[in-house]
Amino acid sequence: MNHKRYAGIDQHPGAMDPTANIIRDAWVFGIIPETETCAGWTVQQLDALYDKVTAAWEPYGHLISNLPPALRERHARIYEAAIAAARAAGWDPQLDETD
Repeated sequence: MNHKRYAGIDQHPGAMDPTANIIRDAWVFGIIPETETCAGWTVQQLDALYDKVTAAWEPYGHLISNLPPALRERHARIYEAAIAAARAAGWDPQLDETD
């Protein structure tokens, strides 16, 4: 059994990785409150969150453009802040892990 615990999205302010994006999407859909950083969560808890987020996206075909206006606006606000923080931390979306 894996006993690793997630440090929390707030511990990686520039993170644009899959785990951080799942947490942000959970905020968008109201699955967890925007104050929830998931600090201390297990892999199993994060996997369960992934499943809930995936189910929440299904009615919209996993496309931002299909979200109703309120969700689209929340998505834009959350992701614009995340991208700004990531860029401030040195993230360059043009680079891959070998750069």
